Amino acid sequence: MSYKTIDSKDVEYLKSVVGENRIFTKEDISEDFSHDELGGVSNMPDLLISALSTEEVSKIMKYAYDNNISVVARGSGTGLVGASVPLDGGIMINLTGMNKILELDEENLTLTLEPGVLLMEISKFVEEHDLFYPPDPGEKSATIGGNISTNAGGMRAVKYGVTRDYVRGLEVVLPNGKVVEFGGKVVKNSSGYSLKDLLVGSEGTLGIITKAILRLLPLPKKSISLLVPFPDLNKAIGTVPKIIKSKAIPTAIEFMQREVILSAEKFLGKKFPDNSSDAYLLLTFDGNSKEEIEEAYDKVANICLEEGAIDVFIVDTDERKEAVWSARGAFLEAVKASTTEMDECDVVVPRNRVAEFINYTDELQKEFNIRIRSFGHAGDGNLHVYVLKDELAQDIWKNKLLEVFDAMYNKAIELKGLVSGEHGIGYAKRKYMFKQYGDEYMSVMRGIKTAFDPENILNPGKVCE
Repeated sequence: MSYKTIDSKDVEYLKSVVGENRIFTKEDISEDFSHDELGGVSNMPDLLISALSTEEVSKIMKYAYDNNISVVARGSGTGLVGASVPLDGGIMINLTGMNKILELDEENLTLTLEPGVLLMEISKFVEEHDLFYPPDPGEKSATIGGNISTNAGGMRAVKYGVTRDYVRGLEVVLPNGKVVEFGGKVVKNSSGYSLKDLLVGSEGTLGIITKAILRLLPLPKKSISLLVPFPDLNKAIGTVPKIIKSKAIPTAIEFMQREVILSAEKFLGKKFPDNSSDAYLLLTFDGNSKEEIEEAYDKVANICLEEGAIDVFIVDTDERKEAVWSARGAFLEAVKASTTEMDECDVVVPRNRVAEFINYTDELQKEFNIRIRSFGHAGDGNLHVYVLKDELAQDIWKNKLLEVFDAMYNKAIELKGLVSGEHGIGYAKRKYMFKQYGDEYMSVMRGIKTAFDPENILNPGKVCE
């Protein structure tokens, strides 16, 4: 689809909306705004506008709608599938300046805030009030608007769920510039279609979030982790369904392999508490009393030992907690630093098929003579698998990457899994979703896109296009 080329008249009008200091033309825009964290998809916007209010976003969108100009919303740019890349140039609206926490409602246990507030700022703010925002994606510098747009998950999803479970209400600017509110502070809502839930995970293709109302919980008083080494991945992953069945309900169940731990040690310059085993589970338990937590982790520790765990390390000192969780938080950056280029497969499979999928990636590593590294959320079956370029020539890398990805996504479908667990579809993973869902499903998705955005100006070329 073709869009209007931005000219001086457009720039002058948009300057009248936001002022001269918050609008940048192509030559003055940092290259950082042309790509996201992974960097595999890249294109520069023609205009970058830093918005500070819903009114400004509304006026920008109305003008773009009336003049057939494409628009992409942008947060911290920590995505991994090209969802915030302006494929058609046009206008990029930078929302990081809309970063105010607007209201903490302790009676309704809600937090109202703008989309540019960082995840790390939310956690710090609410915990100072003895409250808790459970979603815990690994990238703490991501904005809440980006988290909502991808329905981010994270390590605590096994017990607490994902971002969608904590979004009570949204203020959204539609592609035509109109401002609509979805949901609110209410706990229950059976008033027609759940459009609020449709916006969550829509990756900026249906509307631009300018305000969110988040659900909070009372802050758990205590938290303890277990680091459990196993002789191999099959034994580690095979233990997870038994842990879930025990009803102990860990907050998180992560799996990791020795290669990734060694990469994190090198990247951080710090030793992990144990790096001698091939596979590990990292489990966290939280609650309001030491007795409650001990009962849960004792039960799980015994299950792990019965299933062949080599040992169980209790991570209860500040030193051990810092060593374990700083390493887990650095896995992505550590893997990235170990190679020249990489791409990610973010599939989700049934929990009892995780080991089968990871073993398959080991077979692909040997078959294609290419490095593949993985870690992820064993408790919810969400795997992060990274294919590494290393010193491969560009043409060989591209061909191998395509073949390996085709094989992995086909395997995920065979195992009754889905294309993405938490990082979204964006631009990079569309063809795999198209293949899995088929024409009828995709037709419904495109119908929803058309209902919200009939002129297709908002984040075109993403998700269902």
